[in-house]
Amino acid sequence: MTDPITLVDHAGVRLTHGKPKVNGVEIHYAIGGSGEPVFLLHGVPKTMSYWRHVVPLLTSHYTVVAVDNRGFGGSQRPPTGYDTATMAGDIAELATQLGFDEFRVVGEDWGAAIAYAVAAFHRPRVRQLVFQETLLPGLPASARDPSLAPDDGRTGWHFSFFSLPNLPELLLAGRERAFWTYFARRQMWDPSALTEADIDEMVRSVEQPGGTRAILEMYRNREVDAEQNRPHYADPISCPVLAVGADAYLGDEVFRQLAQVASDVRSVVIGKSGHNIALENPAALARAYLDFFTEH
Repeated sequence: MTDPITLVDHAGVRLTHGKPKVNGVEIHYAIGGSGEPVFLLHGVPKTMSYWRHVVPLLTSHYTVVAVDNRGFGGSQRPPTGYDTATMAGDIAELATQLGFDEFRVVGEDWGAAIAYAVAAFHRPRVRQLVFQETLLPGLPASARDPSLAPDDGRTGWHFSFFSLPNLPELLLAGRERAFWTYFARRQMWDPSALTEADIDEMVRSVEQPGGTRAILEMYRNREVDAEQNRPHYADPISCPVLAVGADAYLGDEVFRQLAQVASDVRSVVIGKSGHNIALENPAALARAYLDFFTEH
C-alpha cells in the first residue's frame, strides 16, 4: 500500500489533527485555514482523504474541518449509532468542542444524509448546507430510468444487498479491495480519478475491525433515518441549501429531493463528473461552494 494521504492547506501546510471523544465516540478530524468554519463530511466507503483536492481550494477563505465519520478512517467504530441523527450529533458536539457555535456543513453521498440531519436536528447552528449526490431516506424520488444496467448504483441494488443480515459480511470478507474499487469506479465518469492512493485509503478504513460492519449498519438504519427525519421533512429547514449533482450521475434529482424539505434551495450540476465529484472535478466543485457561501 501507498503511504496515507496527507491533507494540506492552500500553502501546502499539513492540517492539524485531533481525535476527541464526542457524543460517546472518538471522532478524528483535521483542521486548517482561517475564517468561518466549514465542516466536510464524506460518504461510503471513503474517509476525509476524499476531500484532498478540495481542502486547499477552500482554506484561504474558510476554516476547514474535514471529519472521519463514526466508523470510518481514524474514528472509532462502536457497535451502534449509525443512524444519521446520532452521527449528526457527533458533528454538532465536535463543533462545540472546537468552539464553533455556528458553522457551514458540506456532505456528499452518505455524508450528505448526515449533513442534512445536522441542519435539521441542530437548526440554529447551521448557517448553510451543501447537500451533494445522494437521496434522503424515505423521501419520494423520481422514477428510475429503465435503461440503467443492473449494476448501476442508481438502481439501488446495493441498498438491498447491504441491508441483508449477516450475508454481506460473509461475502465481502477478504474481497474488500476488489469490491470497493469496482463499486466506486462504477459510479464515476472518470474512473481513473480514483487513484491507487485513494483505494488504499478506503481499504485501510474498511479492513479495520468493525469497518465493514459500520458501512452496512448505515444502510440497515435507513428506515430508522426515515422515521426520525419525517417530522423535519414536514417542517422544511430554512437555512440556505446548495443541492449539488453530477451530470453523469444524479444530476437535477438532488435538487428535486431537497426542494421537498428545505425552503431556500438552489441547484448546481457539475459537468464532466460522476458520483465522486471531489475527485473528478474538484476545481468546479470548490468554485460552486465558494460562490454559494459568499451569497450570504
